[in-house]
Amino acid sequence: MSKYNVLLIVICISLSSCVAKKKFQDLELQLDLKQEELYKANAQLDDCNEKLRIEKQGIITQKSNVEKSMLELQGRDRQINMLEDQIKDLRSQRDAQMQQVGDLAILSKEANDNISATIKQMETKDRYIRIIQTARTKADSMNLALAINLKSQLAEGIVDQDIRVSVDKTVVYINLSDKMLFASGSSKVNIEAKSVIAKIAAVVRSRPDLEVMVEGFTDTNTISNSCMIDNWDLSVKRATSVIRILEQDYSIDPNRLIAAGRGQYNAVATNETDEGRQMNRRTRIVLLPKLDQFYDLLNPNNIPN
Repeated sequence: MSKYNVLLIVICISLSSCVAKKKFQDLELQLDLKQEELYKANAQLDDCNEKLRIEKQGIITQKSNVEKSMLELQGRDRQINMLEDQIKDLRSQRDAQMQQVGDLAILSKEANDNISATIKQMETKDRYIRIIQTARTKADSMNLALAINLKSQLAEGIVDQDIRVSVDKTVVYINLSDKMLFASGSSKVNIEAKSVIAKIAAVVRSRPDLEVMVEGFTDTNTISNSCMIDNWDLSVKRATSVIRILEQDYSIDPNRLIAAGRGQYNAVATNETDEGRQMNRRTRIVLLPKLDQFYDLLNPNNIPN
């Protein structure tokens, strides 16, 4: 082979090596650009996820505020209705008294004495009515505040269908679904449900003036095994299980606790459908004012003149 041919081969190899090296450098540059784009995309994704989390938290907060406002509005509506009834009663009494005074203006002193006695009796009766009304208003306000507190405590991480808080007259009801508390046919409280009971116990501890009754309910499907005699037995044992947790795990005074079993009775829905039976399988915690506390509300010495 001539020197010319050898030189030509060397030159070709050098040129090929330079071209390959340049392509490699171009690919490395493209890789760096793609990695930078990927980093920016990941950063944008993290930013979007953070904004989404903030938006979701804002929605939860707004929902809680709306529920609180609705409860406050219901309380105000009740107070307005009570005040309107009081005004109506006072107007009726005023009109009746004015009519009586006009009709009795010509009566003798003895008749006037009788009128005075009658008016005094009416004043006594009015005072008793004010006592009842004040007691009811105070009890309603206390129960409304308690319900708002419970709703706030239980709002996070709880499915709406699994727990409901309501106020009826002088008591507060907390309805817990069967599927949240117990396995089918069992009276052992699920571990996940204990966090809910812990929140309820915290509110109960803050109100030592309340008694706590736990009621168990079942559907009409009969149960009978080595552990349960019937639905009555299951409902009582479920109520007792919740009571024991309140006493043993959260130190609620057992003198304040009541366990009750309702069996398949006092249904809130039909037992002819799966949905209805699911609604009937429930546990209800009732927060009750102690009788002596309620009687204190009726004490005339505690009512303003």
